[in-house]
Formats: sequence, structure tokens, C-alpha cells
Amino acid sequence: MSWQVVSGTLELGLMYAIMVIGVYLTFRVLNYADLSVDGSFTLGAAIAATLIFRGYNPWLSVIIAFFGGCLAGIFTGVLHTKFNITPLLSGILTMTALYSVNLRVMGQPNISLLGTRTIITDFAKIPYIENYSTLILCLVTLIIIGLIIYRFLLTEFGLALRATGDNELMIKSQGVNTDLMKIIGLALSNGLVAFAGSYVAQYQQFADASMGIGIIIAGLASVIIGEVLIGTSSVGRTIVAVVCGGVIYRIIIAIVLQLGLAPTDLKLITAFIVIVALVTPSMKNKFLANGLWSPRKGGAP
Repeated sequence: MSWQVVSGTLELGLMYAIMVIGVYLTFRVLNYADLSVDGSFTLGAAIAATLIFRGYNPWLSVIIAFFGGCLAGIFTGVLHTKFNITPLLSGILTMTALYSVNLRVMGQPNISLLGTRTIITDFAKIPYIENYSTLILCLVTLIIIGLIIYRFLLTEFGLALRATGDNELMIKSQGVNTDLMKIIGLALSNGLVAFAGSYVAQYQQFADASMGIGIIIAGLASVIIGEVLIGTSSVGRTIVAVVCGGVIYRIIIAIVLQLGLAPTDLKLITAFIVIVALVTPSMKNKFLANGLWSPRKGGAP
């Protein structure tokens, strides 16, 4: 595998890891199966690409894309908390609505960013890091976001958010507005997913109305892979785990493509990875219960 392929895989993996953090916030922290991320990922890409195409500052476009994703999350949260629509259905409704919204935002099925100014081209102008500018940009962005989410989850508000996902009735009895917690959690999650979408659009130099299809599966696969390989003993370790899971997932996809599988088989491979990741913990517990496997003999404790 050439360095160009390795570098590109790591760059995409770090970008998608931002999306994985967003999925983690709903899937694990809030215990909320939010399917709207398929639409909010594309929304972030659509907003950023449209603004950049029209000559706006690319860094400002990324920020606006983040808040656009937050609005999508708020819409999902309101559907669930104020109208008593189930989490699964509220996410599906938002995802479905966002497909039309994204087309409205772009005005066409896709937008090309070839030859335009993006955050990638801006960062590449920094001396001495031209060959690694995108990798450094993604790594720095991911570290900053990871630290912010880590500190946020350790605050009193963050603890209330985590408690809402762990035991909603208990935290509600303590006077916490769980509806507000869910709406804010969904807003932050979808905002991060849209943020990742804006990065990916600028990296790939185009935005497409269908580029977010299957993102939720990729996000869940990354979360589960990270948790299985690294563990979840603390908030910090869990965030590192889901980030590493996102990168590992992209590495697996790159290896599969290098082995000669057709790109059209990616969805099948993704589904297979998710199945393996979901089955592994239960199989591990069965082996432990039957005495067929011991942490001292091999494997992670």
C-alpha cells in the first residue's frame, strides 16, 4: 500500500472520526438511536459547498455548517420530546426531510469545489508542512474537538446529559429537564456530524445529495470497534476509543479496496463489519462464562 493511499486513509479516517464522536453522543451517552445523522452529514457538506462556491470564507462556512446541523438535531429532539414521536421514527422523519432540504440548499444534485478556496488549500499554504497539511489540520481539529467534548461531559451539565441516557427517571426526579437534555444532546451530535460533512466535502472537492447515505452504519461500526478494542472504563478512554474506531474503520475499508473488491460492495462490507463488532462482545462473554477463554491467556481484559 503506497504512502499516498495510507495518508489519504488517515486523513479521511480523522475527518470521519469527528462524525463518530457525534454518533457516540447520541448512541451511547443519550442512549438514543438517531438516524437523522445521514441527513445532517450531507447538510453540513451542502451548506459548506454552497457558501464556498458563492465565494464565502471557507472557515466561516464550516462554522455555519455546524449550526445547520445543530438545527437538524433540534428538530429531531422537538419531534421526540414535544410530540412524543419515538426516537427511531423522529430520526427517520428528519433524515427524509433533510434530503429535500439539502437539494434546496445546493440548488442541484451536486456541487464541484475544484479550483475554489477551501480550508484544505488555506492550510496547505503554511510553510514546511505542505505535504502533511491536511493530515495535521484534521489531527489538530480532532484533538481540539475531543478535548472540548471530554471537558463538557465532565461538567455538571455533561453529567446531567449522561445521566439522562443512563437513567432518565432518576435524573428527572432530581429536577433535571430531560427533554432539554435530549434536545441539546441531539443538537450537539448533529452539529458535529455536519461539521465532519463540511470537512469531507472540501477534502473531496465536491458535495453530493446522496453522500450521507449509510453514515449512521459507519458511525455505529466505528463506535463499537473502538469500544471492543480499547474499552470504556472512563470518559476519556471512551472518546479515544471511538476516535480510534473511526480511523480503524477507514483503514479496514481501504484494505478491502486494495484487495480488489469493487466499490459497490462497500455497503455489504460495512454491514459485515458492524455484525462482527456487535457479535464479538457477546461471544467473548460466552467464552468467559464457559471457561473457554481467559484474559490471562490472550485478548484484552
